[in-house]
Amino acid sequence: MDPLDRLAEPGLDLLRRVDTLLAAGVPEGHQVWPLLRRMQVLSGDAVRGFLDLHPAPLASAGHAVRRLVRGYDDVSAALTDPVLWSGPAASAYGQERAALLRHLDEGPESLVGRLESTAGYADALADWVDGTRLALARTLADILRSAEAVAVVAATATGTPLRPGPVGPGVADAAEIAARVLAVLCVAYDGAETLLRQWAPSLAESAWRPPMDGRSRYDQATRVGW
Repeated sequence: MDPLDRLAEPGLDLLRRVDTLLAAGVPEGHQVWPLLRRMQVLSGDAVRGFLDLHPAPLASAGHAVRRLVRGYDDVSAALTDPVLWSGPAASAYGQERAALLRHLDEGPESLVGRLESTAGYADALADWVDGTRLALARTLADILRSAEAVAVVAATATGTPLRPGPVGPGVADAAEIAARVLAVLCVAYDGAETLLRQWAPSLAESAWRPPMDGRSRYDQATRVGW
């Protein structure tokens, strides 16, 4: 359980009250407006959706992908064993074998290169989730101790009639709280989009790079006979 998990219950209770007040109206021109338009969700739902994201499964996925590299290493080792025969067929086989070795493990565009990139992307996402959860936890901790939180709780206390409209008691305070929460998540999602743009070229499909001019010398040798 991390700090965000520990703050989830009181934080979501406060944000439920915040969203109740904002449903009655938001002060015109308030900074929360562009954040609401962009996120298309109220602060409570935004946090609730993020609570299900944890770094551990992503980090585990990165480790699992790296373990697959060992199998490719074994195949590559088998392909490097010396060939005890000669002639056109042996030469053609050698060219095909070299092309396969390049495809398996030579450079970032090889299969191993793509596996390592996939693992790196999983690690980067795990760090992004971990950092965002910490930033969100810090924000919620500050908000729960704020005067705005006290005003929101007082305005939504049991038996307190809510005055509809953007000028009711606690509405401006609720808008401030929502803006702080949504601002953290907006920055987080900008970071996620940046990660995807950065890693996308390294996650593309590994294309087969044929030997020589693109025709299989091995196939040519089989057609003329060994």
